Amino acid sequence: MADERVPARDQPKADRSSGRPARGGRDRDEEGRARNARPRDGLGRPLPYGSPGVERQPEGVVRAPLESVEEAQRLLDEGKPFHAHEVFEDAWKSGPPEEERLWRALAQLAVGVTHTARGNVTGARTLLRRAAAGLAPLSGQPPYGLDLGGLVAWAEQLASGLQDGQQPPSAASMAPRLRG
Repeated sequence: MADERVPARDQPKADRSSGRPARGGRDRDEEGRARNARPRDGLGRPLPYGSPGVERQPEGVVRAPLESVEEAQRLLDEGKPFHAHEVFEDAWKSGPPEEERLWRALAQLAVGVTHTARGNVTGARTLLRRAAAGLAPLSGQPPYGLDLGGLVAWAEQLASGLQDGQQPPSAASMAPRLRG
């Protein structure tokens, strides 16, 4: 029996009626990079094609450090920790190398909150503890008015209190305070 599959290179890039990539195709952004175009909820989880979703945080935005902190805090307060993680990731990628550890740890903190709100206790504990370990050495002279000591204690307390099977709190109800 002959294999009747069409090679991916010969398939159309998208099913125009649904917005989905054609079988074997991939969603692409304007620059041609692979990027899933499925709508997302406020915690970054993919929704079915055609569903209303939460607008994504634009990627690759270069902000001043205080702008990054303020935007991330706004998103955390709105219950969008996944989106706050994107802001921290942009700061990590565009900032000076000596601040990489700070922004990476803050991104991990936001992902820890995301996992907590999604009910992924194992992932939440891992990321919250990783964030706390990354922020702790920086807490002696915290930049940008960040309350790093408070964030370390908050992340460790949240990680320690998580239990399998418990109802996850809403992301907005547990938004950390980034600045003292």
